[in-house]
Amino acid sequence: MKTKNIAVLSCDIVSSTQYTPKVFKDLLEVIKEEFAIISGMYPTQKVLFAMSRGDSFQGIVEDSASALKIALHLKAGIMKFGSETVQSKAVTNADVRISIGIGTADYNENSIAESNGEAFHFSGRTLDKMKGESTKLTLTTSRKEVNEEFKVSFKFLDSVTDRWSISSAEVVYYLLKGYTEQQIADRLDRSQAAINLRKKAAGWEEIQLLLNRYEQVAKMYFV
Repeated sequence: MKTKNIAVLSCDIVSSTQYTPKVFKDLLEVIKEEFAIISGMYPTQKVLFAMSRGDSFQGIVEDSASALKIALHLKAGIMKFGSETVQSKAVTNADVRISIGIGTADYNENSIAESNGEAFHFSGRTLDKMKGESTKLTLTTSRKEVNEEFKVSFKFLDSVTDRWSISSAEVVYYLLKGYTEQQIADRLDRSQAAINLRKKAAGWEEIQLLLNRYEQVAKMYFV
């Protein structure tokens, strides 16, 4: 067990019962692939993920300043997954609720389920409350002023990500991985101008400002 200040991400797939068993299985495979991709992007710190229930998963981020970027990476990776659902029989975005909790914790690198502490309580309890609300992303810490600031900021962010199409989520996904517009255009076989339009539609400039502010606050209080 290690005791330190960390960020915990508690997550669950929105409306998971709408998916056919095959589509849901495919979505879980996408999520597990993102676990490996994200962990590989942060070689100098511990970033661990594990499925906790059928439609839920949890992550530990050692450097809490990275937590929002990792949360958005997960969200974009899941939302770019297009699927035929049981109810709508149409292509739609998958989506995920993510509750970020920052605080002290005892964590087991080999078993997140055996880990415990302030960060886990903040994250898990807030996720339970979110299930009866329209909120998709939250931050809970021991500092009231931080919670209040990001309650407002994340509500605006929800209004942006709720409008993402599969194409918008795809562009944000690659931008978060550090791709240039031209590299994304080459990968998706689209023009750079088309990618630029998608980037603007996805609210990328505003997202970058929020990422910078979050990182600044996290480093000030928690790192």
